[in-house]
Amino acid sequence: MGSTPTAMPAIILILWILFTVSISEALGGSAGIGVNYGRLGSNLPPPAQVAQFLARNTVIDRVKLFDTDPSTLQAFDNTGVAIDVTISNDLISNLTNLPFAKYWIQANILPYIATTNITRILVGNEVLSTANKSLISSLVPAMQNLHTALVGVSLHHKIKVSSPHSLAILATSDPPSLGRFQDGYDTAIMKPLLNFLRATNSPFMVNAYPFFGFTRDTLDYALFRLNSGVVDDNTGLTYTNMLDAQLDAVFSAMKLMGSTDVDIVVAETGWPSMGDAGEVGVDMDSARDYNKNLVRHVASGMGTPLMPNRTFETYIFSLFNEDLKPGPMSERNFGLFHPDMMPVYDIGILTTEARMEVNPVMTPANPMPTDVKRWCVPKPSADVMALQENIEYVCAQGIDCNPIQPGGACYHPNTAQAHAAYVMNEYYQSFGRNSFDCDFGQTGAISTIDPSKHDS
Repeated sequence: MGSTPTAMPAIILILWILFTVSISEALGGSAGIGVNYGRLGSNLPPPAQVAQFLARNTVIDRVKLFDTDPSTLQAFDNTGVAIDVTISNDLISNLTNLPFAKYWIQANILPYIATTNITRILVGNEVLSTANKSLISSLVPAMQNLHTALVGVSLHHKIKVSSPHSLAILATSDPPSLGRFQDGYDTAIMKPLLNFLRATNSPFMVNAYPFFGFTRDTLDYALFRLNSGVVDDNTGLTYTNMLDAQLDAVFSAMKLMGSTDVDIVVAETGWPSMGDAGEVGVDMDSARDYNKNLVRHVASGMGTPLMPNRTFETYIFSLFNEDLKPGPMSERNFGLFHPDMMPVYDIGILTTEARMEVNPVMTPANPMPTDVKRWCVPKPSADVMALQENIEYVCAQGIDCNPIQPGGACYHPNTAQAHAAYVMNEYYQSFGRNSFDCDFGQTGAISTIDPSKHDS
């Protein structure tokens, strides 16, 4: 455990920039932010309505399904949304038979492929975590047969075959540089699986949940909030969020298999907004912060300490709160949206028009319309140390802070409040003038009064 004061601002600034400069651009890139669309709810809207909502009202451009339900696949006709479909674990052993794999493609893919943008077939879910030796040994042969069946109908370039894995596949994950796969699975299962993925240009998919790995002391670390960081003593690299550490542990395990050239996709990750009494970190603010910061980070191109300058295709879990899911209350409250498709909280994935519909603050009729000048200012109650942190990470990301340096036009008054007012407003004006551009860990507020007119 350790801290690097200079590393913290770097990650925070990237998280802020990516979300605020152009969220549509960030999500529309090669990495992409998707969503897991589960349907274990008694009150969920019909798939056709969901598909149109995602296509028209959000910047989400890819969806992961947990089956191949015909009505759901048809619902995404002509939307352009990329679809991952899933084959249940109980069918995997049947797919070791090539004729059955060909039949499965004929029955579940070909009827929809002309109009539905199916791009990936996922074979099972967290198969290695089942400890079912027969099932586990069938996984790679089943994947190979599905690929062969796709080749037979000339779809292997369009549709890739993969399988999502739990982090439980790792025998060691801390520190990240010592990550390795479980003994017995490493050479017997993981190596041939990774070889298959490389040969077919398919990604390794992992369900990575900091929610299931944090403690009361590491909550900020898990939520991408400001924290002292964790140092990997083997590499000297500092981690400022838990997801990076999890992904780098996976990368280290893949490196031992000689497969660092296989892309990693985050098949599931998320945070619940409600839970049972006594559950730490299970609340609306934590869920919003995790998913909002997640979007900024994975699409930023910053990468991780062991995988710098990389983006990660990531699927948030989940689209809806699902009231029929078993387990603790938190399991039923991972959703970004309520069943009526109103957001549980705002992470910026709604289009501008959709946000105006659900948030009256953004409508032209609001008392603070877009043609009224606005400034971002520190709250009077903001802690001086928090304001200093704001100054550090805003200046570090390219905002011109010379005016608040000695001799600069805005150096006086020489107070944290005045200097923070300058840099926070410069950030707000430069990166979109959205409400979240002025949040700064709830230390900023939007004002219609120009603070420079009141400085002494």
